[in-house]
Amino acid sequence: MARLRTAVLISGRGSNLEALIAACAQPGFPAEIALVLANRADAPGLAHAERAAISTRVIAHRDFATREAFDAAIDAALRAAHIDLVCLAGFMRLFGGDFCARWRDRLVNIHPSLLPAFRGLDTHARALAEGVRFTGCTVHFVRAEMDHGPIIVQAAVPVLAGDDAERLAARVLAAEHRAYPLALKLIAEGRVRVRDERVEIAGVAAAPASLLNPPDDGLCASA
Repeated sequence: MARLRTAVLISGRGSNLEALIAACAQPGFPAEIALVLANRADAPGLAHAERAAISTRVIAHRDFATREAFDAAIDAALRAAHIDLVCLAGFMRLFGGDFCARWRDRLVNIHPSLLPAFRGLDTHARALAEGVRFTGCTVHFVRAEMDHGPIIVQAAVPVLAGDDAERLAARVLAAEHRAYPLALKLIAEGRVRVRDERVEIAGVAAAPASLLNPPDDGLCASA
C-alpha cells in the first residue's frame, strides 16, 4: 500500500517536524514526508529535513505582494510534489479562505492549547494567568478562521505548582511530539473522517474516565 505523501510547513526550529520524521522512519508507518517547505530561508528546522534526505523548498512570504499570491505559490509547490496531506508545524503564516478550501480536510495544524481554549499566541502565559489545572495541545484540521477546525487528537498535561510559561511550554511540547505523529498515523491509515465538522476515528480505545489535578490521594474515595 502506498504511503501518504505528506508535506510539513515550518517557520522555525522544527521540533514537531523532527518528531514526524522519526515516526515516518519507523517500519510500517503509513505516511512519508515528501517535502519540507519553509517561509524563511534561515528556519533551523530545514536542517532536520536535510539530514533525513527530504526535499526542501523555501518560499519567502516577503517576496509576494499579497497573501493570495503567496498562497498560490505554496499551492503550486505542494501540487508539483504530489502531496496528499499538509502538516503545519510552527508555520507562522495564516492561509486565506481559498487555500483552506482547496486543501480542506487535507491540511492539519498543531496548537499548544486544548482548543477551543487559548486560541492565538502566548497560550502558556494565558493558561497560567487563568489558573487552569490542565492544558495541552490539539491537532486539528485547518479552517480559514485562526485555530479553528475539527479536532483530531488532543493531549492534556497538568499545570504544576511553580510553573512558569517556559516550564509549562516544555511539558506541552513533549506532548505535541506524541500527538502529532499519532494524528498523522490515524489519517494515513484512513481511520479519520469528518462529519458535520466533527472528527470520527475508527477503532480507538476508550480514554480514561477522568483525571484530577491535584490528585485526590484517596481523600474523596467512596466509603
